[in-house]
Amino acid sequence: MNIHEYQAKELLEKYGVAVPKGIAAMSVDEAVKAAEELQAGGTSLFVVKAQIHAGGRGAGHFKGAADDKGGVRLCKSIDDVRAAAEAMMGNILVTKQTGPEGKEVQRLYVTDGVDISKEYYCSLLLDRATAKVTFMVSTEGGMDIEEVAETHPEKIVKVAIDPVGGITKADAEKLADALKLTGAAKQSAIPFFENLYKCYMELDASIVEINPMILAGDEVMALDAKFNFDDNALFRHPDIVALRDESEEDENEKIAADNELSYVRLDGNIGCMVNGAGLAMATMDIIKLYGGEPANFLDVGGGATAERVTVAFKIILSDPNVKGILVNIFGGIMKCDVIAEGVIAAAKEVNLSVPLVVRLEGTNVDKGKALMASSGLPIIPADNLDDAAKKVVEATKRAQAAA
Repeated sequence: MNIHEYQAKELLEKYGVAVPKGIAAMSVDEAVKAAEELQAGGTSLFVVKAQIHAGGRGAGHFKGAADDKGGVRLCKSIDDVRAAAEAMMGNILVTKQTGPEGKEVQRLYVTDGVDISKEYYCSLLLDRATAKVTFMVSTEGGMDIEEVAETHPEKIVKVAIDPVGGITKADAEKLADALKLTGAAKQSAIPFFENLYKCYMELDASIVEINPMILAGDEVMALDAKFNFDDNALFRHPDIVALRDESEEDENEKIAADNELSYVRLDGNIGCMVNGAGLAMATMDIIKLYGGEPANFLDVGGGATAERVTVAFKIILSDPNVKGILVNIFGGIMKCDVIAEGVIAAAKEVNLSVPLVVRLEGTNVDKGKALMASSGLPIIPADNLDDAAKKVVEATKRAQAAA
C-alpha cells in the first residue's frame, strides 16, 4: 500500500524525523489558507506540491498546459501559491511513472521553502540477499537511485542493520560519515537515521525512501518522502489503512485486492492468470521469449475459489488491450478442477471472444481437463509451460491478423 507525501511526512514527524513545515490542501482555497498560515509562522517562501502516487512530479508536465513547470513549484507570494494551485488542482499530471495517461491531481501540499545547503539520498528496505533491513545512502540526492547506480555505483553506500540489536549509534555514524557529514550536521543526522529505522520497523514498512534528504543549515531533514507498506501486516495498523486513497488506485487493482488477488496491469496484449508469484514471473518471461507481451501480472494465490478465479478472469478481460489469455496453474493446495470451473464460468459469463490457452498440472488435473473439454468452449489445451507460451503467442497473433 502506498500513501501520499504529506501523509508520509506526518508519520515521520511523529517519530522525530525532521521535515519542513507543511499543510495538506484539498482545494485551491485551502492551499491559499495553508500558505497564509505558514506565512503567519514566519515562512516567506512556499513550495506547492501535487499529491499523486507517482514519482518525478517536479519533472512532469500537465496535459494541455502552456508551460512545463511540473507538479512541484516554488512560490514567492500568496498570489503565486494561488496561481500554482489553480494550475495543478483537478488537472492531469504526467510523469515518467504515471505513463502517458497521467493522474488527476486532487490533493496539494503547501510547505515551507527551506534553504537547502546540500541534497542526499536515503532509503530503507529489506535486502533479501542478507535477510536484513538495509540503509542505502548517497551524496547524489534528488536523482533516481537507478541512474546513480548505473553512472556512479561507488557513490551508493549500504549499511545492513542487525535485526536482533537494531540500529546502533555506530551504524548511524557510519551512514553520516558516508555522506561526509561533520560537526553539528553529523550530530543531527545520527538521530535522523535512528528514528527513521524505528519508524520503518514499527510501521511494518517495506520501503521508506527519502529523496532528497537535505541539509538545511546544520539540520538534516526529509524534503520528500515515500512509504510502501507490507500488505500482510496492515491488519496491525488500522491507522495506516485509513490513509489509503482509493482514487489513486487502478480500478482493477483495487477489485483484485478486495478479492485477495495480486494484480498489476502492464502494457502487453496477452492476459495471464497464474497461481504463485514465481510461476507468474516465469510465465511472463516465457511469453516474452516467444515474442509476446504480457498484459498483466495476476497471481490468484494458492487457495483460490472458483468465485475468485471468475473475478480474476473478468479483471483480465476488462483490459481492452488483451487479445489472448494464458491460464497456467500448478495445483497443489489449489485443485485444477476448481480452476477449470472458475475459468468456464467466467468465459461463459463474459462471452469470451479471444483465444484462451490453458495449462493445468497437479491435483485433480484430469478432472480439470475433462471439465474444459466438455465445456463447449474453444479452449486450447497445453501440455507444459513451453507449449502453452508458444500456443498463446501464435493464437494471439492469428487473432490480431484476422481482426
